[in-house]
Amino acid sequence: MTTVHTLASGSSGNALALSWEGGNILVDAGISCRRIRQGLQALGLDLPDLDGIFITHTHSDHISGLQTLLKRTTCPVYASAQAGRDLLRRMVLLEDRLQEAEGAFLVKDCAVTAFPTSHDSPGSRGYRFDTPDGGFGLLTDSGFITPEAEAVLPGVALAVLEANHDVETLRSGPYPYFLKKRILGPEGHLPNEDAAAFAVALTRAGAREIVLAHLSRENNTPAMALRTVETALSAAGLRPRLSAAPRDGLSGAYVLEGGAVCSG
Repeated sequence: MTTVHTLASGSSGNALALSWEGGNILVDAGISCRRIRQGLQALGLDLPDLDGIFITHTHSDHISGLQTLLKRTTCPVYASAQAGRDLLRRMVLLEDRLQEAEGAFLVKDCAVTAFPTSHDSPGSRGYRFDTPDGGFGLLTDSGFITPEAEAVLPGVALAVLEANHDVETLRSGPYPYFLKKRILGPEGHLPNEDAAAFAVALTRAGAREIVLAHLSRENNTPAMALRTVETALSAAGLRPRLSAAPRDGLSGAYVLEGGAVCSG
């Protein structure tokens, strides 16, 4: 059985735990090491149980807890070549542990595929993880669905997919113009409508569960994101399990078992 839990998902911090019979992986460390440890302990794990820490990109809401985490763990840290160079400039204790996350490779018996996202952080990546129980894909922090994401993610049973903002709410909201332009730009964040279209494509390709993630507190709500995605799925005659990850706390279990998504 493979389980996925988000420990936090939003502009204030991001971290996700992936566990299967053969190992445990943390994706991003954008909350404090204390909160990461508490989240893992709630799952019956602890920091020494981690077999790898994967970094999607080097914005603070994805790495703010990493420096302390390096002092409490001994596992490898995986990042793209560009993101890795940025991390090495910022952090000690990393040089002997940094592994390049490019293309396809194995972490124990989990097949990992890294692919580029489009974000204003050099070397930003999404990941696909294929455990013996099935495929899980993570795509957040991207201004659009990259061709690589379109090529790599179809076939996963479970997808955690960014639905950052409602476009009209963002445009009419209080953010300054430069910030609105950044978020709406090709290296910004994925809006609900684009998440909905990709959710349809992934479900047609076999996804049984879609989890919406990295929702903006100011420019979105879970209800708006879920409604937009559910409307698109229903129009296509598709009914995967659909939910939104909590912004600030531990999620329930998203479970893969024997290639299928099961209730957690």
